[in-house]
Order: sequence, then C-alpha cells, then structure tokens
Amino acid sequence: MKRTAFFISDGTGITAEALGQSLLAQFDNIEFEKNTLPYIDTIEKAHEALTTINRAAETDNTTPIIFDTIVNDEIRAEITKSNGFMIDIFGTFLGPLETELKAKSCYTVGKSHSISTNRNYERRIDAVNYALDNDDGARTRHYDQADVILVGASRSGKTPTCLYLALNYGIKAANYPITEEDVDDQKLPTPLRDYKNKLFGLTIDPERLAVIRNERRPNSRYSSMKQCNHEVEEVELMYRRERITFVNTTDYSVEEIATRIMVATGIERRAK
Repeated sequence: MKRTAFFISDGTGITAEALGQSLLAQFDNIEFEKNTLPYIDTIEKAHEALTTINRAAETDNTTPIIFDTIVNDEIRAEITKSNGFMIDIFGTFLGPLETELKAKSCYTVGKSHSISTNRNYERRIDAVNYALDNDDGARTRHYDQADVILVGASRSGKTPTCLYLALNYGIKAANYPITEEDVDDQKLPTPLRDYKNKLFGLTIDPERLAVIRNERRPNSRYSSMKQCNHEVEEVELMYRRERITFVNTTDYSVEEIATRIMVATGIERRAK
C-alpha cells in the first residue's frame, strides 16, 4: 500500500518534517512517498503546492497526507482547498497549550529555529566543526576536548552519528576507524589508549556491512563477506577485551544510535 505525504511550511519545513516523519514511522505496513515543500510563503507558492498535492491525489487515486506548520491563515486556507488530509501541527498543539498557560503564542514563522534567539547556536556549530576536523582519525591531538570518541570498523555509522550528536546536542564527538591491522594486532590503537574512558564502540551485522561497502567499492576484498565477517568479529572481541561499551547499529536510525550513546555514557546535551 502506498500513500503520498507532504511536509509543508512557510519556513524551513524542519518541524513539519520531523514530527510528520515520526508519526508516519508508526505505520510500517504502508509505503510513503514523502515530499517536503518549504518556504510556501505567498499565495502563488501555495497555489503551486495545491496543484502538486492534487496531482499526487490523482496519480495515487487516494488522499495525500499533509503535515503543515503554516502560520499565515490566508496561505493555509489556499492549501486547505487541496484534495489532501491536513494536519495542522502548530494548531493541534498550540491551542491547548495556550489554554493551559493562559497566554497567547507569538505564532511566528521560523521561531523554533531562530538563530538570533538560540544562545546555543554557536556551541552547536563549534561541535560540528570539531566533528568534521576529527573525523575518521584524521586528527587525534584534540581528543582531550572530546565528549565521546566513537570507534568501529569502516562504514559502521561513526561519521553520521558524530555529526548528529554535534548538530542536535552540541556534543563534541570524534571518531576513529578500527582497521584490519588493528584487529589483527588485537591492541587498542596508540592514539586511543589515553582516552579509553571516552571510547564508545559501534558494530554492525556483517551482511549489512557488506551491502554498505559494496556501494562504495563493489566486488572488492574490502566489501567481501569474508572480510566483513572477520573485521566485525575481531572488533567486537576487542571491545569485550578492553571493556568498551558498544551498540549494534544495524537496526537503528542515526537518531536512535545517538540517543543510546548518550544514555549509556551519561553525556548531557551541551545545547538545547
């Protein structure tokens, strides 16, 4: 079964997409074609969005789902004319919240992501820059500044998890690849030995690792099942021997991996 879903906003669309994606994920028996339409901030753009929604309704022969965070009533009224089922995210939650707080919300476009009002914005950017500068073992001399150092075999999810921790929580996360030489030697790499208390391991099912590596280097020794089996087995052996906490990333999203790391390590978010 297939349905089309739209995330529509007169801002970036981040809020509509984030909440909409979370809600749709609860229906794993339905395949969703997802479309984000940001900056729908004029009647002309709203009419174009309406046309796109109606085209999807006609193609699918079913009603598209629309998650919106449109502030302007006139623009939203235009979208309402479409053949879609609309979920007003702000209206759904702000109304009851206004009643409880006995206060009127400002209901401003882009308010939740405003840089000027977010005192932690620079902290997040610093953390992102740190993650990029300390990616894949490129640099190790700044590991004393790290909140956490992710280790694991190549393509086990280290880089995206570091960037997610940085961008969303202001966490300074470095990552270091455990190479074939490291697992054969079965010793913790020298640059990591002084920071053992900051290490967190990632592992992955060999079958999934082989698929990911084949996308990068098809039909190579690096992506062969034999090599993937060997590296995963030896990396996990190293984790257990060195008593490094680790998580299998195979069935988890980046968001879930990051959350599990923070819970397991007790690291507190640096930015809110």
